[in-house]
Amino acid sequence: MANHVEIKQQGAVVEIMLNRPPVNAIDYKTSCELYEAFRVLQQDPALRVGIVYGAGERLFSAGWDLKEYAETGEALVESGEYELGPGGLGGLPEFWGLKKPVIAAVNGKAIGGGFEMLLAADLILAAEHAEFRLPEIQLGFLPDGGGIQRLPKRLPYNVAADLMLTGRPLSATEAQHYGLVKEVVAADQLLPRARELAQQIAEGAPLALQAMKEVMTACESLSVEASFSHTRQAWKGDSGLPLLEKMLRSDDYLEGSRAFTEKRSPVYKGC
Repeated sequence: MANHVEIKQQGAVVEIMLNRPPVNAIDYKTSCELYEAFRVLQQDPALRVGIVYGAGERLFSAGWDLKEYAETGEALVESGEYELGPGGLGGLPEFWGLKKPVIAAVNGKAIGGGFEMLLAADLILAAEHAEFRLPEIQLGFLPDGGGIQRLPKRLPYNVAADLMLTGRPLSATEAQHYGLVKEVVAADQLLPRARELAQQIAEGAPLALQAMKEVMTACESLSVEASFSHTRQAWKGDSGLPLLEKMLRSDDYLEGSRAFTEKRSPVYKGC
């Protein structure tokens, strides 16, 4: 059986391409393959940033494979459980242990689960013709693979509700207006721009990159005061933020300051 996820390493950056013609729909096997690609990013110390994109120019992904869902849906109703694979739909929305940044380069329509997968990325770049849709309600269920959990936190509530209730498309320009998309670029510049951005991020200290994701996730629902208190506990070693604590006690923690003082480029070791 053919693999539908292709992985290519470029220095400290790994590129993950979803390639399942004709619409890059995600079935269980493909979801597991995507998780494995993100797991490689997390576990390989040489890798610092990931880029995920879809093959072709028309669709990033049409989302969960509804043909497979139709075949297994009856069992879901009977058991009350539905297996999406590790990491959830597309391997990313429920990959709680992933602490390295992911850039999503959206080369076309991101529909349903394809859109939900993107919501778990750290940065989204979009081609000018890209669109985002969550049509689940029109299909009889909810966008609960990340849509209802994340979209109201990424967009104004009324905008998120509108998108989920009506299933209307969100253009790349409108998505950028609301801050969901970082940049909108010409289609032929999408991957070059994603690679440029990934290389820029990869220049950061590896432990700091991972600690940043850990802290942002931990502080997302806290007040500013509580966030300060939480991160300050890292100096005492009882914050529950192991990556931040590791960073504070690493050789890399002072390397940037030393390099600046000595007028040289920092050499980070990830320890």
